[in-house]
Amino acid sequence: MRRSTALRLAATTTVLVGLAATGCGTGAADSPGDAGQTSQAAQPDAIDTAATVDVRLVLEPTSLDIAGTAGAALDQILLDNIYEGLLTRDEENKVRPSLATGFEESPDGLTYTFRLAKNAAFHDGTKVTAADAVWSLRQVTAAGSTNPDAAALASVKRVTAADEHTVVVELAHRDTGFPWGLTGRAGIVFKRGTDFSSLAAKENGTGPFKLAGWKRGSSITFVRDDAYWGTKARVAKVVFHYIKDDNAANNTQRTGQTDIETGANATLLQPFTDNPDHTVLRGDTTDKFTLALNNAEGPTKDVRVRRAVRRAVDKAGLIKILGGAGKPVGGPIPPSDPGYEDLTSIDAYDPAGAKKLLQQAGYGDGLKLTVQIPTIYPAEIGDYLASQLKQVGIQLSVRSVEFQTWLDAVYTKHDYQLSVVDHAEARDLNNFANPDYYFGYDNADVRTWYAAAQTAEGDGARDALLRKAARQVSENAAADWLFVSQTLTVVRDGVTGVPRNFTSNRYRLTDLAVAKK
Repeated sequence: MRRSTALRLAATTTVLVGLAATGCGTGAADSPGDAGQTSQAAQPDAIDTAATVDVRLVLEPTSLDIAGTAGAALDQILLDNIYEGLLTRDEENKVRPSLATGFEESPDGLTYTFRLAKNAAFHDGTKVTAADAVWSLRQVTAAGSTNPDAAALASVKRVTAADEHTVVVELAHRDTGFPWGLTGRAGIVFKRGTDFSSLAAKENGTGPFKLAGWKRGSSITFVRDDAYWGTKARVAKVVFHYIKDDNAANNTQRTGQTDIETGANATLLQPFTDNPDHTVLRGDTTDKFTLALNNAEGPTKDVRVRRAVRRAVDKAGLIKILGGAGKPVGGPIPPSDPGYEDLTSIDAYDPAGAKKLLQQAGYGDGLKLTVQIPTIYPAEIGDYLASQLKQVGIQLSVRSVEFQTWLDAVYTKHDYQLSVVDHAEARDLNNFANPDYYFGYDNADVRTWYAAAQTAEGDGARDALLRKAARQVSENAAADWLFVSQTLTVVRDGVTGVPRNFTSNRYRLTDLAVAKK
């Protein structure tokens, strides 16, 4: 069973700032969340291959050790740029070849054969071989592995090299999620014998960029690897600038200090909309802002209380006050993931119905609850929830906590009643198939259906089982899904090939190009 990595949740601020309303700055249109477009200009015929592109990001990594340090801030900049795996994901979150030019799956789904690119090389010039891939996968699957994504390869039984460029992976059981698991850091190919403890200070990846420098608290710089084995980057240098404040990020973009502003605040877009010098891109994410309800103990152990909480919260209203760049979802699977179904009709906004459920549960005279929310999220979320729940007779105390405190109290000790956090990972329905996860949700049918989905013989059968499990989770009010966020990116004129979707999980730089002046 796969598990979600807790620290990965800490890296969701890049998406969240696109939603966070602020008390200052210039407002945007009446529906700022509708701003932006889903297409951008094609690459110009003449490009400046010596160009530097400056990119605003939000959350800076704490380390560059991608083999042992959790956090999507690492995946965001290192995957596909510095390091590459056997497989990768495209702009639509689909599995695509990377170091492996392709693979074959045996009819029984138990054996995968990967063909490595024969000209692939590490940054130190050493050629990539099957021995490197086998060694890397064995490190992930070894007992006691500290790789944050080790659980993604839990089905692996044996990894061998058939020849210098062929890797064979045998599974203990059919696993429909195995190729997807290889698109993350679990599938990275390191040089055989790499000392993982050295990765915090240096890298030896296979990607189109090399690490050039890190000014802690400020920026990280990549430079093009002109010896790259694949399609070479179109720009010479990329500088990631870590700017948390929305207004500061806007000013930096408006004054030309950055070329790309990721995670743009939806309420501060006016300087860029209908402006020929800038384009606003709107993209999808898998970031599910979740109101966790403790299923194992306290008042929320009663499904009637959980359903009442869900019915008391108008999700459309919350999305609006946060700038509009979000979509209601109604369940644990976002639109871009296998098994998605619109479940917003389940426990839809119904204050009168919420009051009836509370009365049936014995709380007709009122109920007091506490919600814990990490300080990285806007105060507006807690204020809104308290206001909504008050209208049905629930007095909600909002407790803002540091993320490390949240990890200890909520995630680790399960000491909470309600909690808000952004679950950023794709395909993480497994959290509801794990009774030990901090939700405390325990449903035998969901566990059975989820397990069967992982071993299904085809995508259709898998998706049907996932839909069945997700509907049950929603009908049981195992949590409340406030919204799936969208992300807004501001791009200066002349810059093309900018990532639009899922940018908090990875930010592929290969297609970036700058028009020659």
